[in-house]
Amino acid sequence: MAMRGTGWDDPTRQIAPARTRRRNSALVGKTALAVVAAVVLVATGYGWTMLHGLATGLRTSDALDGEAGSLGGDTNILIMGLDSRLDENGNPLPQDIYDALHAGDQQDGGYNANVLMLLHVPGDGSKATSISIPRDDYVDLPGCPDGICKGKIKQAYGYAFDAKAKQLVAQGATDKTQREQQARDAGRKAEIDTVRQFLGGVPVDHFVEVTLVAFFQIAQVVQPVTVCVNEDTQDSYSGANFHKGQQQVNAEQAVAFVRQRRDYVHPQLNFTDLDRARRQQAFIISLAYQLKQGGAFTNPAQLQRISDVAKQNTALDSHLDLLTFAKQASNLTGGNVTFVTLPIDHFGKNPGGEDVNFVDLPQIRATVAQLIGAPPGASPSATSTAPAASAATVSIVNTTSRSGLGAQAQQFLTGQGFTVATVGSDTRHLAASTIFYGSGAADAAKSLASALGGKITVTRSTELATGHVQLVIGADFRLPSGGGGEPQGAAKPPTSTPSPTPTPPASAPASDQAAGLDAISGGGIPCVK
Repeated sequence: MAMRGTGWDDPTRQIAPARTRRRNSALVGKTALAVVAAVVLVATGYGWTMLHGLATGLRTSDALDGEAGSLGGDTNILIMGLDSRLDENGNPLPQDIYDALHAGDQQDGGYNANVLMLLHVPGDGSKATSISIPRDDYVDLPGCPDGICKGKIKQAYGYAFDAKAKQLVAQGATDKTQREQQARDAGRKAEIDTVRQFLGGVPVDHFVEVTLVAFFQIAQVVQPVTVCVNEDTQDSYSGANFHKGQQQVNAEQAVAFVRQRRDYVHPQLNFTDLDRARRQQAFIISLAYQLKQGGAFTNPAQLQRISDVAKQNTALDSHLDLLTFAKQASNLTGGNVTFVTLPIDHFGKNPGGEDVNFVDLPQIRATVAQLIGAPPGASPSATSTAPAASAATVSIVNTTSRSGLGAQAQQFLTGQGFTVATVGSDTRHLAASTIFYGSGAADAAKSLASALGGKITVTRSTELATGHVQLVIGADFRLPSGGGGEPQGAAKPPTSTPSPTPTPPASAPASDQAAGLDAISGGGIPCVK
């Protein structure tokens, strides 16, 4: 529930309802501010003194006290970006910042966790994974904060904050800063519990929390930042106006880049809220890449400015030792991290009429188990004992002009027992369909081909991650009889010589298909919608 303004100490005031697909901040590269800063500092071999200063100056929280941690040296960090136009103490921002953000003022936003990313860093030093959780996923809320037992996953923080805030006011608490932090701790704990339950019991070792202003301020320090988009796009709502290809953006343009989720000038782009999550990931990747490549973290003055931003608008759990973590995660800046977004089943409305994402919960939990390992106590059915059909996660890329074909294939394959984590599209119109598979997924790929009639070429890809399969749909693709039928207006199979076996589509490179999800890897400047 979104708390508005600065007068929440007034027990008579009403709590504004959470806004749905409206004035919501992007909260993006800022979400990884403290973590990225720590990692790049140690990776450059420069900043141990700066790291110590950063760690000792940050606001800390005991919200995770008593929680069980990961095993085997792994580390899971939940990054929460709050939809707030206030600072960490609940105070309004300077007017010049509101003017630059073009996202309202202290009366807008609230305490929803609009950005949720779980960063998994394996203890053995292997490739890390950052999992984005769509903010509008409709989930059970543990403990029913503020009396609400089911809602959008982002709302757990706000509901718990609201309940604690009202309790503190009723108890006569007078210190505004202490009340703010106690209410935030309640929100943090509720959000962590909700995410943990949603993902199937995955432990959360640490958390990083940031507010809106942190992103703008870090962008001011490092601007210009290079971003890349696949097509010309603009949006008067967010202020976005970008041309195809790479371009450098200043801090205000960076805010527009990560807030954009519509384009009425180019409606064929069909933006959704999930595209904004992809923008968030792309910006973090670009930022980390540029900071390392450009030597920004060897500049003491710039390091100090970044440290000052983190201290103003970032909170960490009290057990996160940035010095230790930075040493463990120092290879992340070399692109050794993959960003993925969890799939949704379909868009819809909850009983209250709010727009929400409906998800397949078993699929979510199986996908997470494959990405980062099954949590303690997880059922064997989610791991290696699964049958061949579900032992690999499948991604689908539709390269045809037949709208909805990918979704039909997903529905059919899900009914056959396959786990389809994502469905995407590509503008290249390929003639022949192909199934690519990574190490250990040969049987699953053959099983997939058999389920689709046995006539699709199956080929090994050294770029796909272990246990992952990708179905690239070409013009010759047909679902088996009873599998949804041939879409109306479908093209006839080609009579000419089949085209050579295609490579995975450029917009969804095989090297980025972690766990079959629509994923992107670090180490460069990724192009996005």
